[in-house]
Amino acid sequence: MKEVKKLLLHLEEISNEINVLKKDLQELSVSLDLANLKLKLSELEMKMQEPTFWDDVNKAQEITQQSKNINDKIEKFKSLNLRVEDLEILTELSLEEENDESYKEIKKELKELRVIIDDLKVETLLNGEYDRNNAIVTLHTGAGGNDAQDWTEMLYRMYTRYCESKGFKIEVIDYIPADEAGIKGVTLKVTGEYAYGYLKAEKGVHRLVRISPFNANGKRQTSFAGCEVLPELTESQDIDIKSDDLKIDTFRASGAGGQHVNKTESAIRITHIPTGIVVQCQSERSQHTNKDYALKMLKSKLVDLKEQAHKEKIEDLAGEIKDNGWGSQIRSYVFHPYSLVKDHRTGTETANVDSVMDGNIEEFITEYLKTL
Repeated sequence: MKEVKKLLLHLEEISNEINVLKKDLQELSVSLDLANLKLKLSELEMKMQEPTFWDDVNKAQEITQQSKNINDKIEKFKSLNLRVEDLEILTELSLEEENDESYKEIKKELKELRVIIDDLKVETLLNGEYDRNNAIVTLHTGAGGNDAQDWTEMLYRMYTRYCESKGFKIEVIDYIPADEAGIKGVTLKVTGEYAYGYLKAEKGVHRLVRISPFNANGKRQTSFAGCEVLPELTESQDIDIKSDDLKIDTFRASGAGGQHVNKTESAIRITHIPTGIVVQCQSERSQHTNKDYALKMLKSKLVDLKEQAHKEKIEDLAGEIKDNGWGSQIRSYVFHPYSLVKDHRTGTETANVDSVMDGNIEEFITEYLKTL
């Protein structure tokens, strides 16, 4: 009898949680503006049926992708609605029959739906021009010597874990090892839907406070690392750069940047003369491939710079906009004298430093995106 009462109590709690999910879905329906999305999809499908649709291949591909993105959103929402309805029916039946066999199944489905709906709520915040794009993430060492280099490598591990948890694919584009500890810098291509939309929240300076393992006196050390996040441009977003504005150098690739890094003259460094922006790539054996990817990174940097400067044309850029410096940290990670990770933009904080360093940074990203 006691077990039955306990089961009924659990099922009633789940029933309440399902009502919360239904309310969230109603709010999402408004945020997504489903009626307008369906109308837009219908218009795009009509365009795709026109005889001249494929005359302009780039434009056709853009419309096709846009249509797919909208259709995916609509279908995802419909699927969620059906799953919540099915779960509600199953819970009601279990309550009537006092059936504990389906309880674990109900609980598992509820947990999965909660995660999917929370992700979809975040995705409604990601409506920028480049938010769906792949991301180019660059980590570089700031002030702090060996500790800063070690800290840069720790952040590299943290972002790798985070990307794996999101199902994003990671490719090392450039890797600069340090002489004694850690790394001086690393550039990653992160492939996945909304990779840039999520990771743009991490752009800025990250500050570490801990007892230094490199200090013989065991003193507390503060060190810094910078994180730059750029969108990888799609074909329709591509921009033209004057060849006269580029200075291209080759150098020998070296270091532990991946299986293709070698010691031939295959690495490429490109300098954009008007702005002073420098990019480099050494991940591939082919000089041509490295040059292509370095150009992609340069174009992404120029687009990002144009956005910051509010310029209409790339040609209007006269110089690179600098960050505010090491006083502009977005987040602090304190290992000593207490444990705390705090985001200075949103006030979000946690004492579970180990969890954060294992890639559990979703809360910080979500709270930041809500402020945009």
